[in-house]
Amino acid sequence: MKRYILPLLAIALVSCKQTEEKQTESSDDAKMEHRMEINEVEVDTLCLRPFERELVSNGRLTAHHRSKLNFQLSGVVASVNVANGGRIAAGGAIATLDNSEHKLALERAELALKKSHLSFLDELVKLGYKLGDTITPPADAVELARIRSGYADAKMSHASAKRNYDLCTLRAPFAGKIADLNQKPYERTSGDFCTLLDDSRLTVRFSVLESEYGFLKVGQSVSVSPYADLRKEIAGKITAINPTINDKGQVEVDAIITNDGTLTDGMNVKVFVRQTVGDRMVVKKSAVVIRDNLEVLFRYENGKALWTYVHTSLANSREYVVEANEERGATLNIGDVIITSGNLNLADGSAVKIKE
Repeated sequence: MKRYILPLLAIALVSCKQTEEKQTESSDDAKMEHRMEINEVEVDTLCLRPFERELVSNGRLTAHHRSKLNFQLSGVVASVNVANGGRIAAGGAIATLDNSEHKLALERAELALKKSHLSFLDELVKLGYKLGDTITPPADAVELARIRSGYADAKMSHASAKRNYDLCTLRAPFAGKIADLNQKPYERTSGDFCTLLDDSRLTVRFSVLESEYGFLKVGQSVSVSPYADLRKEIAGKITAINPTINDKGQVEVDAIITNDGTLTDGMNVKVFVRQTVGDRMVVKKSAVVIRDNLEVLFRYENGKALWTYVHTSLANSREYVVEANEERGATLNIGDVIITSGNLNLADGSAVKIKE
């Protein structure tokens, strides 16, 4: 039995050794493959070009014309001709009160006016003028006849009755859209009846930091993007800059924009103020990464990523203005090929290839 055990042990040892050698070879091959892995990157050529400086803030839209409307007379609402969100022309009737009493008062005033007018003509006849002649008599005679006949008082009473009758109808002072309407027919009027908005143009108020005050001027172009769709930009112009700084170190700015039909009163928006400055070295924001708490970009040269320290100065939502960090011995030249993507895990001298 012992004669067979030794050969079996020898065979087992040889088999284990071969297995270990294969595993070692497989591990070495994997390491070699890992070493040979090359990062794919996208690049851009550094050049001088105008840079669009950008200031970004948050704002809120308000209708350019906005008015809270109410009846100047108290009474019961007889009819409402509009609904929230509906549009109405300038002078259009929004709602009407029960005007039966005011209509009767107006008819009485009209009758009294006619009677006093006849008395007025009689007074002129008494003064020696022909019946119906209101041109020949001198002004003082005409005025005397108006007062004696009661015609002057009747005319004022009629005007007052006509005014009250007209005030029973609430009319739009300008064309716009109805909002905040919450009263119904047969209800007694109380407080504001509705709000009228002219949102064909909208005012946006936003704040900027004290340090950005000199960047702004009246008439300067702005654009706004509703948070519901930040891809959309609608143009406008700055109309006013408050010449004082508030307790938060900010300056309030007003701009006006033309509504494209998708904006509404009270909407929150992002505001962009842009200004083109002279030629600068500009790179995409994705080109700049942080290493050792410093700003770095990678230049592409002969299949290698070369670590380059930089300073960023101006910025907008897409790009940086950059310059070499000379304190770190860095250099940056027009025509350098800059890596703009695939750079998050790169080290100095990493092997890279450009994506096709």
